[in-house]
Amino acid sequence: MTAPIAESAALPRPTRLSEVKGWFFTADQLMFDWFLAHQQEESEPGDLLELGAYMGKSAIFLGARLRAGERFTVCDLFDSPAEDASNSKEMKKSYATLTRRAFEANYRAFHEELPTIVQGLSSVVTDHVDEGSVRFAHIDASHLYEHVHGDILAVRSLLTAHGVVVMDDYRAEHCPGVAAATWQAVANEGLRPICITGTKFYGTWGDPEPLQKALLEWIAARGDIWHEVQFVNDAPLIRLSAKGAREPAQPASRHRSAGASVPQPAQSPAASAARPGPRPHLPTRSAVRRVALDVLPPIVTRALVKARKRARGH
Repeated sequence: MTAPIAESAALPRPTRLSEVKGWFFTADQLMFDWFLAHQQEESEPGDLLELGAYMGKSAIFLGARLRAGERFTVCDLFDSPAEDASNSKEMKKSYATLTRRAFEANYRAFHEELPTIVQGLSSVVTDHVDEGSVRFAHIDASHLYEHVHGDILAVRSLLTAHGVVVMDDYRAEHCPGVAAATWQAVANEGLRPICITGTKFYGTWGDPEPLQKALLEWIAARGDIWHEVQFVNDAPLIRLSAKGAREPAQPASRHRSAGASVPQPAQSPAASAARPGPRPHLPTRSAVRRVALDVLPPIVTRALVKARKRARGH
């Protein structure tokens, strides 16, 4: 674990979550928000964990749902070199612009304090997070099967009995290794699906039935989320889509909005009196002519147009 990097004035200062680079769609914002709120209603203890942060979009969202006394840990390679050639190649291809400095600047735009940052391979996270201490974990660190499989096993040991794990890119065609690792965990590692969106898989090693029942009741009450229930290996799985649905509450930026007015320095009465006021805006001759042509009767308008044409001819 390394110390925070000094913030740079040259880095962008996002005023809205939508300005932070990354892929975190409405359906998953709604699911993150619902699961975390439900855990709070049920007084579910535990911390938050994210493996793979990119520019911090989902981390910022998670940080806004962090409760007092909880710990939020983010693990990512950031600028560190990967230890194997295949992982290094994937890092260069997918995350060429990723830096820890950019992540910290984005996160600090919304939160005063940074999360606990572990800079390194996600395989080291178990050295920094206590077993059975995490209630919600988001895995998005690698697209390679062997790494994702290891991340799933690590998170299983870190989750509480009723903890929830989220797998990103579980069905994307460019990273079949994630799909293989996810469904292998369902078939062989005891992971039980709760629901899926177009981009993320939500599961638990606890009992998914109470979560699914509460989730279906919430979806029905909202009325703006499409869903269906399918069965995978004789177990229910909620599939949902949130096109056109209302977004959950967004984290508030600490920076002034781009359209906000900047206060001007106070002027002394003498200086205000000495400075001439703004000149009144007077319409130009062409503008007056346009207005006249618009409001005069058609017969008069035609006469004016003919007169102007004759004047130009001379």
